[in-house]
Amino acid sequence: MSPTAVRTTDFLDRLAADLQALRAVVAQEFRPLTDDQLNRRPSPGKWSVGQCLEHLNIVGGHYLPSIALRVRRAKDRGTRPVEMVKFGPIGRRLVESMRADSATKPQKAPQKFAPSGSRLPRTVVEVFSRQLDELLSLVEQTREVNANNVRIPNVIIPLVFLRLPDQLELLVVHIQRHVAQAERVLAGTVRPASAQGE
Repeated sequence: MSPTAVRTTDFLDRLAADLQALRAVVAQEFRPLTDDQLNRRPSPGKWSVGQCLEHLNIVGGHYLPSIALRVRRAKDRGTRPVEMVKFGPIGRRLVESMRADSATKPQKAPQKFAPSGSRLPRTVVEVFSRQLDELLSLVEQTREVNANNVRIPNVIIPLVFLRLPDQLELLVVHIQRHVAQAERVLAGTVRPASAQGE
């Protein structure tokens, strides 16, 4: 189980580094894909690379505006950063559940977060890239506020409000999970020439 408190700068530095690594994956592995490679499913009923990214775009579309609003409100109130970020028990359980190996412990996405189609345009990659940039910006803005006092509503369980540190980590771990899924799809179908080292 994760600790209940971590030094704020260490925590946010780790999230920022994780997001930078994800940006590199997008640039190196997903941007070069053709429409066909982006939409190729490993088998019927399994998501393509594009569908993995579309799912992340839908989730980001729900959470990023809410986080941005609440961080801005915390800035407007003049809250000051604290030395340690604290995590709640529900947030910790959600993060640990999301960390479970997605290859051996798949989780079914709620219908409202499911990909919208089976044939997606390449803009799905650009939208995902912009959302990574936005999330990285929110991590940086979190350095300016007391993150422990910012609560983010959960869109699946409306009565649950997670602390900002829990929600940020949950989003990053969720992204890592589905990017790893997309990389497995890519490895199991056809990789672009640039990814094969040609």
